[in-house]
Amino acid sequence: MVEAAYGRKVPREEQPQSVTDAAPSLSERQRVRRRRYFILMGICIVLIVLAWNVVRLFSTTAAIVMSAVAAVIPPIAAFVANRDDGG
Repeated sequence: MVEAAYGRKVPREEQPQSVTDAAPSLSERQRVRRRRYFILMGICIVLIVLAWNVVRLFSTTAAIVMSAVAAVIPPIAAFVANRDDGG
């Protein structure tokens, strides 16, 4: 028990939540998820562009592998963007 205003005893679980203990707001969580999504999709675009404009001149196999990796990124990015970390 902790003493609250007006001398009333309040159990610990009824105490107000501290600002440092509070979960991030919905807009903050969405901003973080949006940033992660755009970073992953940016990597995907860079892989495709590099694979078929630069790397293919030296190794077609490497360009195909880069394209395969780039093809796997969008579903992962969608999963990351739609995952909710709670709050």
